[in-house]
Formats: sequence, C-alpha cells, structure tokens
Amino acid sequence: MIEMYFRPMYQDCIVNPIARRILIAPEKITYLACFSGILVAPALMFHFIYTAIILLLISGFFDTLDGTVARMTDGVSNVGSILDIMSDRIVEFSVIVGLFSVEPAHRAFATLAMLGSCYLCVTSFLVVGIFSSNQSAKSFYYSPGLIERAEAFLFFIAMIIWSNYFLLLAFLFTGLVLLTSYWHIKQFIDQLGSANK
Repeated sequence: MIEMYFRPMYQDCIVNPIARRILIAPEKITYLACFSGILVAPALMFHFIYTAIILLLISGFFDTLDGTVARMTDGVSNVGSILDIMSDRIVEFSVIVGLFSVEPAHRAFATLAMLGSCYLCVTSFLVVGIFSSNQSAKSFYYSPGLIERAEAFLFFIAMIIWSNYFLLLAFLFTGLVLLTSYWHIKQFIDQLGSANK
C-alpha cells in the first residue's frame, strides 16, 4: 500500500537516474539484492543491528533497481522474474532467521508464525497470478495487498530496532500478511464473479 503513494517519487528521484547510468545486467543486480539480504541474518546473529538495517535497505534498493534496469534495457524476461521472486523469498527467510537467532527461546513460535503467513501469502499471490491476466509493468501479474515489500521491510526494521516489542510486532505482521493473503483470494473471486455476469 505504501508503494502506491511513495513509489513514483522514489522511482523518479532515485531509482531511474541511477538505472540510466548503470552498466550492470539486471540479473547481477538481483544477485546483489539477494546476497546483501542474506547477510542480514549473520549481522543479527552477532548483534550488528545497524549493519543489518543498512544491508536490508541495500537489498531493497537493489530489488527495485533490477526491474527498472530490465525495463529500460528491454531485458525483461521470465528468467529475471523467477530470479527476482526467488531472491525476495530468500531475503525474507534470511531476515526472519536472523530475527529468530536474537532470542531463539522466546521468538521461536512468533517467527514460525511469520514464516507460515509469508508461505500462505506467496502461495495466494502466485496462484492468483497463474489465473489472472497481466496488466502491470512487471513480467507477471501483480496483485497489490496490505503488506507488500515496503511494509514488510518497515516491519523488519521496527523489529530490529524495538526488540522489546518484537512479539507484538511479529504477531501484528503475521495477522496483516494473512489478511493480505485473504485479500488476494477475495479480489480474484470478486473479479471472476464480475467477469461471469
């Protein structure tokens, strides 16, 4: 939801100018996004809080940059989309593992709930995408929701900074992600019902 309001300004002021000058292939940028995101886990394990936040922000930036470069260079491909989706899931898993490692005894159930909600949300996202026509700038159907990439990263950063409120934030995140999953399915069913009338 946040991207709907802030993405155009962020895209025009930061991402597009860099994308026009960069000489790296989109797939390599995706690898950089994935690698920097994976490093969040060890950073949290060793309590390098600010390093973890910086790495997460770098990963998020590269995640927006790779698609922009692909579109500007006519390099959009199914392979690139697959790499991007896989990279996103690897980063999310790494961050949640890192959050778990801070206090394993107290965070086990909460992080398991987070992983489960992400699993269901991604499943609903991809299943809806299979049966929906693509009308977005992406190379696959994109169904917006309450919790998208930007919101997830904000939650992760909040969990890192305000560790005393981790359980509250984790269960709030889980609930909103599950609600997003429900929203994806409901939107698709409503659209299907309208099309059949």
